[in-house]
Amino acid sequence: MKKAIYRILDANLDRAREGLRIIEEWCRLGLNNQPLAEECKQIRQELAQWHSWELRQARDTPGDVGTVLSHPQEEVRESIEQLLQANLCRSQEALRVLEEYSKLYEPKMAAACKQLRYRVYTIESSLLNNYRHQQLQIAPLYLVTSPEPEILKVVEAALKGGLTLVQYRDKEGQDSDRLEKAHQLCQLCHQYNALFIVNDRVDIALAVDADGVHLGQHDAPVAFAREILGSHKIVGRSTTNKQELNKAIAERADYVGVGPFYETPTKPGKASVGKEYIDYVTAKCPVPWFAIGGIDLNNLHGVLTTGAQRVAVVRAIMQSEQPTQVTRQFLSQLI
Repeated sequence: MKKAIYRILDANLDRAREGLRIIEEWCRLGLNNQPLAEECKQIRQELAQWHSWELRQARDTPGDVGTVLSHPQEEVRESIEQLLQANLCRSQEALRVLEEYSKLYEPKMAAACKQLRYRVYTIESSLLNNYRHQQLQIAPLYLVTSPEPEILKVVEAALKGGLTLVQYRDKEGQDSDRLEKAHQLCQLCHQYNALFIVNDRVDIALAVDADGVHLGQHDAPVAFAREILGSHKIVGRSTTNKQELNKAIAERADYVGVGPFYETPTKPGKASVGKEYIDYVTAKCPVPWFAIGGIDLNNLHGVLTTGAQRVAVVRAIMQSEQPTQVTRQFLSQLI
C-alpha cells in the first residue's frame, strides 16, 4: 500500500512538471511572455522540492500498465490552443491527484499542491486570453465571408495562403444552416491555427466555441457579449465616426472596424468615411483597427497611405478565382 502511494505521487509529480514545462516553453518562446513563463517555472521548482528520493525509488516503469494506454485524441494536436489546453488539464489533474494522495503521505504537501492547482487555473485564464489577443494583434488581414456556395472551399484556400483571421457573416440564412456552417468554419480555422469570429450572433459564437464575435452599432453591447462568451474571447465593433469609436473604446472592445473606406455592396447606401475620421483613428485608437469597405489589391496601397496597417476584405477574396494567391498578395503588402 505504501509503495503504491509513493508510485502515484512520483508519477503525478512528473506528469504535472512535464505539462507545465510544455506550457512554459510556449509562454517563453511563442508568446515572449516573461511573467507567465516565470510563473510556470516557479511552480515546477516548488513541485520539485516535494519530489524526494524516497518517492523516486518507488518508480517501476517496466511494471507500469499505464505506459501502453493511449487515446486517439492524445496522438494528434490540431492547434497550439488544443496543445496548451491538453497540457493545462494534464497539470491540473496531476495536481489534484497529488493533493489527495499526499494527504496519506505528507499533509503539508497536500496543502501546497492545492494552492499550486489554483495558480495553474490562473495561468490558464491568462494564457487563453493572451493567446487569442496576441493572434489578433499580429493579424494584418481579416476575411469577412459572404454566403458563397463554396464558402468552405474558398476559406480553406485563403487559410492555405496564410490567412489567420476569419469572420463568418451571413445575414439572410436560416439559423440551423448558419449554426452548421459556423461549426464547420470554426473547426476549419482552428485546423490552420486561425481565429474564427462570428458576425452579430453571440449565441452562435457561444454554441460553436468561436474565438469571438463582431458587433455592429445596432447589435448587443460589448459587455453583454463578453459576459456570455467569457473574458478570454474577442469582441469587435464596427465604427463609422468619432462618436462610435469613442463608445467602442469606452466599452473596451478588443478591436474595431473602420469604414467603409470605399463604397461597397456590403453596406449599400453607406457613404465612405472621410479623411478626418481616418486621421482621428490613426492618432487616437488604442486597439487594433481594420480598414474595411471595398478594399482590393488595386486600392490597397491608397488605404495603407492613410496610416492603416490592417485591412478587412470580403469580395476581393470570396469572389476571387484564386483565393490562395490573392491572400498571399495581400499579405506580401501588409506584413
